Amino acid sequence: MTNAKDGLKSAERRNFLKLASTGSFTAALVAGAGGVLWSSEAAAQTAKEEKERERAAEHIMTVATAYVLGASRSYPIMQLDLKENIQNATNGKVYVKLAPGGQLGAGGALVQKVQGGTIQAAQHSLSNFAPFASTVDLINMPYLCGSNQRFTNLVNSDFWKTEVHPKVEANGFKALFYVNIDPRVVAVRKGGNAVTSPGDMSGVKFRVPGSKMLQQYYRMVGANPTPVAWGETPSAIKQGVADALDPSVGALYVFGFKDILSHVTFTQAVPDSQVYSCNLEWFNSLPSDVQDGVMWGSEMTAHQNLSKVPSARAYAMAELAKAGVQFHSLSDDQLGEWQEAGGYQRSEWDSFKTELAGSMDNFAKLEEAAGTQGQYYVHDA
Repeated sequence: MTNAKDGLKSAERRNFLKLASTGSFTAALVAGAGGVLWSSEAAAQTAKEEKERERAAEHIMTVATAYVLGASRSYPIMQLDLKENIQNATNGKVYVKLAPGGQLGAGGALVQKVQGGTIQAAQHSLSNFAPFASTVDLINMPYLCGSNQRFTNLVNSDFWKTEVHPKVEANGFKALFYVNIDPRVVAVRKGGNAVTSPGDMSGVKFRVPGSKMLQQYYRMVGANPTPVAWGETPSAIKQGVADALDPSVGALYVFGFKDILSHVTFTQAVPDSQVYSCNLEWFNSLPSDVQDGVMWGSEMTAHQNLSKVPSARAYAMAELAKAGVQFHSLSDDQLGEWQEAGGYQRSEWDSFKTELAGSMDNFAKLEEAAGTQGQYYVHDA
């Protein structure tokens, strides 16, 4: 005998497939996010509204991401809000088609598609801009902009707009807005001990991405950096090939690490940062009022993203805690110990500063921008 919950689920699945098969994939996503898939009538109404919006629009904007729609609950990527805000801010002249969940690829693949004009916009890691503007890579310099507030100050500063944006635009991109997720953490596999000071990192095999900067940082704070491809990381942690890793709490939850971790420590060294970028040629082809609408819709979404950070973190923490993960917030003195051991003020970082910022003077401006409170406030863990 089917219970009510199973019946509801099969109705939702049926309505989703029905909408998707009639070419209304975005409508199916919107109906799912709005929680109306259980009702054929409400789902059909959503599809009708989406069709009307698309028909009335003068421009179609495909926005691709690596994350499923519900991910914003713990990882505030805000794609549904961006769709809604751009459509409304342009008075319906732009219709946004969503391609979430890595349908069109992720990371570098999406960057290439935006640059080539195959799609109009995408979400990707801020590091994906580094090949075009080396200054961007400095976000991975420990304690330069690891806290949410310093990151937000930096990417919205005049320095960033005059130093980074022209280089990014010279390569065919328009930055729509920067997504604040939360700082990276130190997350230890099940069976491991809590890490609260650099002294606890001794002998820890720490999973790192390809970034030379992150590899150097974890070496400086006493760990044994172990490069592992992202796709292989869960099995590496399970099998003990690596003992610890450093995504944000939201990313740990979204990517299914909750059952294989024991301790998470908020070290606030490096941000987990994303950006929505748009194909510049397409953007420049829009009438000026529509361009203004796209940017205003993006700015509205940036505000929503910043306000969502603490609730997304709280949800991810609650879910990880249910699985037995323990959390450790550090005092100013404890954070000072980490910064002293591996922070950007140390001479070991000087070659990165001159190579990536162009000069020590330029780096000093970057540091000042990160430390200067801008118009946006964001909560720090």
